[in-house]
Amino acid sequence: MKTVPAKMRHLAAAALALAGLVLWAAAPGAAERQEQRSGIAALSDITGAIGPATVKQIGEAIETAEAERADILILRINTPGGLVDSTRDIISLITTADIPVIGYVAPAGAHAASAGTYIMYATSLAAMAPGSNLGAATPVQMGGGGLPGLGEGDKTPETKDADGGKAPSGGTAMEHKIVNDAVALIRGLAELHGRNADWAEKAVREGASLTASDAVKQNVVELLAGNVGELLEKADGREVVTGAGKVTLETKGLIVRTIEPDFLTKLLSLISHPNVAFVLMMIGIYGLIFEFSNPGSFGPGIIGSICLVLGFYALNQLPLDYAGLALIALGIGLMVAEAVTPTFGALGLGGLVAFVIGATMLVDSDAPEFQLSWSVIAITTIVTGLLLILLLGYVWREQRRRVTTGREGMTGVKARIVEWREGEGYVLAQSERWHARGPRDLKPGDEIAVTGLDGLTLILGEPQG
Repeated sequence: MKTVPAKMRHLAAAALALAGLVLWAAAPGAAERQEQRSGIAALSDITGAIGPATVKQIGEAIETAEAERADILILRINTPGGLVDSTRDIISLITTADIPVIGYVAPAGAHAASAGTYIMYATSLAAMAPGSNLGAATPVQMGGGGLPGLGEGDKTPETKDADGGKAPSGGTAMEHKIVNDAVALIRGLAELHGRNADWAEKAVREGASLTASDAVKQNVVELLAGNVGELLEKADGREVVTGAGKVTLETKGLIVRTIEPDFLTKLLSLISHPNVAFVLMMIGIYGLIFEFSNPGSFGPGIIGSICLVLGFYALNQLPLDYAGLALIALGIGLMVAEAVTPTFGALGLGGLVAFVIGATMLVDSDAPEFQLSWSVIAITTIVTGLLLILLLGYVWREQRRRVTTGREGMTGVKARIVEWREGEGYVLAQSERWHARGPRDLKPGDEIAVTGLDGLTLILGEPQG
């Protein structure tokens, strides 16, 4: 009877040991967790307007940081704002990232305006450098305009909209819904990271802004740091929320590694600017027109094709107004038609007007950073107009030039008699041998003017006394 308890004890001990072994295998120990840390803080600079290139840059920065097992990713932000769709894509990338993403508005004088404010609220930890600012997150301002329905300095009147939320007085129901949707987005991000949701709403509805020190005081951002080193010191030990759950930061002594955008991202950033994309498209069109008018030159056609493809690719990344694109195509088509079937300016002038109107409508965004510059529109219009004037001048000169072919081209040409008998024979006219008819008394060597053409026979006039 005494042997049974002993066996039970051995079995229990073995079961406990096995359970401990399973738990140890399932949960990495301290040594393994230490091995998972790379000791690297990845850093990516986000500057300029927020657009498709920014989405690509941040997506690649997160992938690279996670692949290299970096402890954190710092987004050093300095942006005036940008496109709404791109901003939402970036927010999704940040909030679903397994790695902690720190938003850092720097250096002094930098700002995270408009779209930048939403991105800061999406990050796991938000920090600012002294002398920087953020805010002005009204959706229309995110696109560059003013608050829907409010005049300048008229920010306080509010009404209830159809969704029960506060909305600025005036404006359309759609504008109110856009504002309320933006409020819901930024409040949700604020609640996710425990930040000031009321100020976030104020930034959307009233376009409010804050300095770095005030942002820390009002719990809009967590830290004030003069440089990346100070940021790493102050961030250490803080608990943050990532796409994988809550994480306690261990940032002291991390080595900062900058992740540079790849060539394609830099190229996209360059050509996705509306002015660059528009100029590329125009170079492409002019190159193809020149190639078609001078077949076999190849150079203009090759350069034009490359520029046109790059231009259309860049425009495809932007919020296009297809009516504007259609007007540009119509304008160019009319000007080409002017070259093929001259109408002395009617088609060309109409094409020029359609081109200008289409250029002003091309990008469907109120953001100044994503609008065509008036100087670019003016320059391309002037260049196109000059080409049209040169074309019309050429057509006018051609209309006034003496005809050099056919019946009219031969009339008046001097012909020298080569062979002649009984009022007909052969003559040389314009270095060509022709059959001719004329006066009977002509003889070889005489020169006489051609007065007409009968089929392939020249009609000669009477000899001049």
